[in-house]
Amino acid sequence: MKIALIGVGKIALDQHVPAIAGSDDWELAATCSRHGSVDGVEAFTDFDALLEARPDIRVVSLCMPPVPRFDYAAKALAAGRHVMLEKPPGASLAECHALEAMARASGASLFATWHSRCADKVPAAKAWLSDKTITRAHITWRESVRKWHPGQDWVFEPGGMGVFDPGINALSILTEILPAPVHLRAATLEYPSNRQTPIAARLTFTGNTSAEFDWREEERDIWDIEIVTPDGTLSLHEGGARMVLNGTEHTGDDAPLSGEYPRLYARMSELVQQGAIDMDLSPFVHVADAHMLGRRETVAAFDF
Repeated sequence: MKIALIGVGKIALDQHVPAIAGSDDWELAATCSRHGSVDGVEAFTDFDALLEARPDIRVVSLCMPPVPRFDYAAKALAAGRHVMLEKPPGASLAECHALEAMARASGASLFATWHSRCADKVPAAKAWLSDKTITRAHITWRESVRKWHPGQDWVFEPGGMGVFDPGINALSILTEILPAPVHLRAATLEYPSNRQTPIAARLTFTGNTSAEFDWREEERDIWDIEIVTPDGTLSLHEGGARMVLNGTEHTGDDAPLSGEYPRLYARMSELVQQGAIDMDLSPFVHVADAHMLGRRETVAAFDF
């Protein structure tokens, strides 16, 4: 199937382009971006022009920041195209519900992607936990915003998510592997004095579940989830690439994180062929609840 990539920035070039190129299901037929392009691929700077000029492209993958994404997705669905949404699927839950209604009305497929759910060990963790009672669960998700979003001030603007941009990856795993859902009880959000979105957060859920997110970790990425049960302790490391069960490491892919986006595109191919929609918003609900229930603390100013 021919697919167009909308928004050609770091995540598109690092992940989406290689995943499409490595798949037998897809042909990258066009891009649309104000600044970026892909060698050898027809490039547009206006999305309306792309939709008009290329009716043969059935699928669009939206990789721009979340705030402008709704308008592009709505235009694509109105034009009868299938839509794949980079995470988070929108700037608000209301937008996501509206897009799902549009997709159902038009008969198009719509996919809210959560790439961390496609990490190598997530299915194994989910399978082991499926019949377990959870005693305690904790997420530690710390990384450098300077490394992953260098100079990208939009992440600190309204709708940019702040530390929940990486934190929602952890929440997407948690909501996938827990045998029963949890909901947020309290949160503390740390806002730099010169920014509009949080740089760190501490979350408390039901089920003795908690999380800490921090964007100020300069030494190394820490993407860990530990879940304690009466039958033992399971921990995921490196964003779900590694799993340790009762002290024993479970081996798997040689390059486990590299499979996340190829698996997303394989899933999108299935949805289009089935005429189906996959719009699980449970990770996004936790983020919205954190902003509704969270206590705001002002911390030192942050600049790139």
